[in-house]
Amino acid sequence: MVDTQGFHSNPALQVTDMAYRKVRAGHGPLHVRDLESEDLHAASMELEWDMEKELEEPGLDRFQLECVEHQPESSSSGGGMDPDLEPIQPSVSPHGRFERLQEEPNYISRFSRSVPKGQRRSGTCLAKYLLSGVAVFVLGLLIGRYSFSREQGTVEPIADTDVLEKIVQGITAEKIQALERDFDSLSDLGEESKVRYIAQRWEELGLKDVQVTNHTALLSYPGPTHSTIVDKISNQCYLPSGARCDQPSTTEPFAFAAYSAMGNLEAEVVDVQYGSQEDLRRVQTSTNVTSKIALLKLGQAPLLYKLSLLAEMGFGGSLLYVDPCDGPFGNKTFGVTLNPGGNPSSQGHPRSAGRDIRHDLTSLLVQPISASLAKVLLSAPTMGQGKPCVPMAMPYVSARKIINLTIENQAIFKTVHNVIGYLKGKTNPDRYVLVGSRHGSWYKGALADWGNGSAVMTQIIASMTAQTRAGWQPDRTIIFCSWGGTSLGNIGSIEWGKEHAVVLQSSAVAYVSLHSPVRSSGSLQSTASPSLLQLASDIQKRHLSCSRGGGCPGSHVNSLQMPGDADFFSNQLAVPVVEFTYTEFPKTERAYFLSEAFFPPASSLRATLDPAFKLHETIAKITAEAILRLATDPVLPFYPLDIALEVQNKLKDDPLSRPDLLTTAASFRDSSAFFQSELMRPANDPKERDPAHVRMLNDVLRDLEKSFLISNPPPGFYRNILYGLSRETPRFSILKDGQEVPRHSSVSLSLTLICSAISSAEKLVQSGLDLFENDNDIPQ
Repeated sequence: MVDTQGFHSNPALQVTDMAYRKVRAGHGPLHVRDLESEDLHAASMELEWDMEKELEEPGLDRFQLECVEHQPESSSSGGGMDPDLEPIQPSVSPHGRFERLQEEPNYISRFSRSVPKGQRRSGTCLAKYLLSGVAVFVLGLLIGRYSFSREQGTVEPIADTDVLEKIVQGITAEKIQALERDFDSLSDLGEESKVRYIAQRWEELGLKDVQVTNHTALLSYPGPTHSTIVDKISNQCYLPSGARCDQPSTTEPFAFAAYSAMGNLEAEVVDVQYGSQEDLRRVQTSTNVTSKIALLKLGQAPLLYKLSLLAEMGFGGSLLYVDPCDGPFGNKTFGVTLNPGGNPSSQGHPRSAGRDIRHDLTSLLVQPISASLAKVLLSAPTMGQGKPCVPMAMPYVSARKIINLTIENQAIFKTVHNVIGYLKGKTNPDRYVLVGSRHGSWYKGALADWGNGSAVMTQIIASMTAQTRAGWQPDRTIIFCSWGGTSLGNIGSIEWGKEHAVVLQSSAVAYVSLHSPVRSSGSLQSTASPSLLQLASDIQKRHLSCSRGGGCPGSHVNSLQMPGDADFFSNQLAVPVVEFTYTEFPKTERAYFLSEAFFPPASSLRATLDPAFKLHETIAKITAEAILRLATDPVLPFYPLDIALEVQNKLKDDPLSRPDLLTTAASFRDSSAFFQSELMRPANDPKERDPAHVRMLNDVLRDLEKSFLISNPPPGFYRNILYGLSRETPRFSILKDGQEVPRHSSVSLSLTLICSAISSAEKLVQSGLDLFENDNDIPQ
């Protein structure tokens, strides 16, 4: 049974009668106790690691522990110590605490020393050993020759060290381009036809047990007629694009807010800018906003959060637009979904009542519009022009604008399909690495943009199954998923996840997202859970191209809320998630959350974005390496110290942080550093290589982020509070809400939730430390 009494703060190095050194430490400086006997010292030295060899391994630069500031003091050279013995220094691995648990058959100690005179062997004894060794060697040759003649016809499994290189070599830009061409040809077909094609393709490639799952859900679509905005003063009728009502554009049907309230509202337009608390307080001091229509810019905060604030204030509707100063979207219309996730008709949804549910998920009439129409309604002098760019705003002296807003959406129960394929694991088949893409998009036909993610994932499947046919298997099961209903609120992934939640909570170890691999020709970005930041950074650095002019760019990694089907796994289950994309990272805090809008891709951009498919190839290779590491590393490549550092980073500059909270965070960091440090573990204990111990250790690493799940977060905020809202302000999101909207939750309650989460995570770290404690060797 695992001892769970936690972290022991004994600062001395304990030397027992076992054939390995046990290192223990607290939060203070480390001290090395004098060795009790020469024999123990010699046995201990013979088991030291070959750290020089490890440090020379290429491509294995690892996270440097910032919090390990004190080096161990060397053993005192007392009078009882043989002068021929070299003092032992604790070995520190750059790989972190868990990298050396697997067997090392080629182990060679780096410690060389002269043998004490009293222990030197005679020449006769040495000759006997040499003759015995020769005899054993000859016998081994005979046995090996016989075994080879019996087994030379069998197929040997491929060594894991060769698999990654072969899988990466099997991924090419030309293959991905051919696959995307095939998928693009399906864009005009219904979802069932696309799903059947994907399932058949995966089966042909060699995936076993490919399943198609079906989920009935309430889906929101544009109504039979376009939404309209009528200026009551000029009596001019506009469509959401800004065009006259008798001149609709081809993208007009897609410019709607899914699950918005329907109906008609005639009211004054109120400029609320980004809908921040400062913006709303300014509006409330001068205007009665009841049943008014808010002109709201996307950005800065989650859309659902801002709409919830407008509804609480009494607004009746909202027109959404993107300020040209915030993004390179020009004067485009766009779509949004107001579904927080999953099937809106599911039991327990805020506005559910069985199948008699209303199709709207908000009391507001919500309609996206173009920037040009927003300029007209604001009576703004410019539309995001000038250097520096001048944001759009309603002049202080302007006539009131009264409009009539009409929205006619419709809701229909339809079936959403997922495709699930399995690549079964060898040693831990009940531990799952999930890989997800989508087979649908907001736009249909030639404007559909789902093919690139499906093509990349199918190419990865093809390259991996080619190795399985040669005898290779991953250690953990890899589950490939193609999701339906993503654009309307990640319906397919969430419904499948809820059906399998009990199994996933105990068996899912990671989720790798291929939601939209190439969004622009910008820089390579990775979004990851804090525990996977180091893995994402290491992989990204190894694949960065330096041939695109200038020097090698730095790696761009973050732990921000992300769009797409990763939401359920990172937000509801707290499963570590990683995603690699080519995209333009927001240059200002205002531009965050523009990804919530679905803009129509320009046909010219699709042709020029990545014509040689080299960006797709890079994403496929990087993603394949991440999958392989997660599915084959004996110990999961999760870094607890990165979680602790992320917590401290969120608290360090926050004016709401309390001393006790900072102390708790510092203690968590110290325990995590101890947990991850090679210095702090009995590195040579054979029990560490016991599969049961390693499996328990992996479960501890996997579950760390679950400590940071909270219930009932504000709309649009993650339950997993480790994810941030912006890179510029890395504070805990619930503190932002508690400070700005006290009626939602007090700051004191938010701080208590954070403190409890940190304490829970530290207890889990301590239980992991106890996996390697040998109570029989601890002095009483």
